[in-house]
Amino acid sequence: MFNNYRVEISFKDFDQLKKRLDFCVNKKIYKINIPCKGNIKKDFLQEVVKFIGVKYKNLDVIYHYSFYHQFHNNNNLSYTKFLNFVEVNKTFNKSNEILLVSGSKKRREFEVLNILEKLKSDLSKNIKFGVAFNPYFFEERYYKIERNRLIDKLNSYFVQSIWLQFGSEINQLSREINFLNKILGNSQKLIDKEINIYGSLFIPSKQFLARFKFRPWRGVYLSEKYLNSLEESGKITKNIIDFYLSNSIIPLVETELCTEKQFLEAHNFINL
Repeated sequence: MFNNYRVEISFKDFDQLKKRLDFCVNKKIYKINIPCKGNIKKDFLQEVVKFIGVKYKNLDVIYHYSFYHQFHNNNNLSYTKFLNFVEVNKTFNKSNEILLVSGSKKRREFEVLNILEKLKSDLSKNIKFGVAFNPYFFEERYYKIERNRLIDKLNSYFVQSIWLQFGSEINQLSREINFLNKILGNSQKLIDKEINIYGSLFIPSKQFLARFKFRPWRGVYLSEKYLNSLEESGKITKNIIDFYLSNSIIPLVETELCTEKQFLEAHNFINL
């Protein structure tokens, strides 16, 4: 079922990482994303790249790199650490792709656009980077800012993939996919590579809805209709999955899938 999906896994230490990777392999899940948050950052994140590169060579892994969480004392040191991470990823990770994110709070002069500009003098264009894009802004001034930021990222010539934020309003999603198709159709002006598009996906549950209502996530827009009814959130999510698949958008499952129960619930939901 997950052959055409990617799955994100989180963990606290190497023992938990190994258990979750073994579970994924047992379920024939080979396309893994590793986030950069919580304990998974800085030296530990770099050691994870080495560990998976040696112990799980057959996995297709994409690491996230948050410039907010990866900040070290000052911008220059943080940038040097980032370049070092890129080299470690090249050495140990066959997919050779990194998803760059600014983080929940953008750091001054140390966010994705700043880094892509600096990379022009430091890296050849054989490195692959992904960038985030939020298609769920309602007001024109905000979605135009998001569009312009994406165009600037694409103009760096380093971007290989676009990663869509999760949300509940399919009309906004459709509007921005039309925009993406239009600018990617003019790729000769913007990019020199084929761009993959990935879409974030959460399997709704009572626990997920309750947690989000108690503490909403910055930049994630979920409607009252979605949040107040598990049945409605299920219908909306199914529509989003259908939209992804009909528009060649690769789903990234961010819901935790590290137990048999969680796996079966996700499997049954997606195959309804």
